[in-house]
Amino acid sequence: METLKPADLKALQFKRLKKTLRAVQHVDFYRQQFEKAGVSATDIKTLEDIPKLPFTRKQDLRDGYPFGFFAVPMQKIVRIHTTSGTTGKPTVVGYTRTDLETWASLIARNMTMIGIGKNDVFQNMVNYGMFTGGLGFHYGAELIGMTVIPSATGNTRRQIEMIRDFGVTAIHCTPSYAMHLSEVAEEMGEPLESLKTGIFGAEPWSDTMRHTLEDRLGVTAFDSYGMSELFGPGVAFECPERDGLHIWHDSYLVEIIDPVSGENLSDGERGELVVTPLVKEAMPLIRYRTGDVTMLMEDGCLCRRGKKIARLTGRSDDMLIIRGINVFPSQIEHVLLRIPEVGNQFMVYIDRINHLDEMTVEVEINRSHFSGELADLAKIQKKVVKELHDTLELRTTVKLVEPGSLPRFEGKAKRVIDRRGEI
Repeated sequence: METLKPADLKALQFKRLKKTLRAVQHVDFYRQQFEKAGVSATDIKTLEDIPKLPFTRKQDLRDGYPFGFFAVPMQKIVRIHTTSGTTGKPTVVGYTRTDLETWASLIARNMTMIGIGKNDVFQNMVNYGMFTGGLGFHYGAELIGMTVIPSATGNTRRQIEMIRDFGVTAIHCTPSYAMHLSEVAEEMGEPLESLKTGIFGAEPWSDTMRHTLEDRLGVTAFDSYGMSELFGPGVAFECPERDGLHIWHDSYLVEIIDPVSGENLSDGERGELVVTPLVKEAMPLIRYRTGDVTMLMEDGCLCRRGKKIARLTGRSDDMLIIRGINVFPSQIEHVLLRIPEVGNQFMVYIDRINHLDEMTVEVEINRSHFSGELADLAKIQKKVVKELHDTLELRTTVKLVEPGSLPRFEGKAKRVIDRRGEI
């Protein structure tokens, strides 16, 4: 399935797309949207016809709260997850029993692809509540036959003790929490020698951060991509080549669009990822705008698993526009991580002062590179300002703060506070 010939894959995708189009006729939103767009399922005669169909946006799912997007009766829904709902009503996602089996199988594909299996001990350090990351990886790992430790989030010292005591070989968490884990392990004097593999996702992270995590934790680090609306994690994953993420094209139909015009872009052009899941029963979606910025890569992979998406640079709705310049938090992280005089933790504050946007970056000093002299402090500050300006082409204010003084995050890192709308 992972290495289907292009013609066979296209035929399978179209067969599953037609089934999905029949399923969404049970959802009021899609019946109304198709009628408004003057399109019906019979108008879709090839995969190239998909731009005729309307987009689905996150706000549409929120407007359908709680069960407006379910395409099956509630008796067939065996589990419900939700997003955090921090920017409005949460998005509710339902699963049939078949959905859960499909999801576990996709996770198992990812983990098998990177060479971990039944002889591994897997510690899952993400939330096991309504967030999809915990249970998704849990059941995928169990399907493979791994020994699974559902440690969830928090209590970092205990997490480190479990890694040591249980001989953990593979971990899953956010990259920001992995960085915190490495700091605490160093404080405890724990080398974490059993670790071999780190799976990190749920937030964009740079190659610089990858190298830092590998050095500090002694793992090979792999990027994982997913979102609750598309099952959860497991949509795309790096193979051992670690040059882009394989998205499972038998299960997801992928487009890249211009986020402003909505027009489809060619391979190699960066834009917003749009996904039509092809194997979801409870909650099928049509042309879901993820908000994530990536591109379909032009070149094939040595592993022959099919077309990849580039690592995500951020979300179109997380992009900061400061004095007309587009800035992603991951760009700031990339700059800071290559400066040895500062640490791994930072916060970004955006203010509007005298009608102008101003960005302030707070970053912890790396104590091992600081002599305590004020002149050294000023020199480090000047270096950070210059590096940020060279990359972002933007003037920033940099504040150096004490090690350990900035917040640590167990889940997704919230490093940007935009105060421009505050009075």
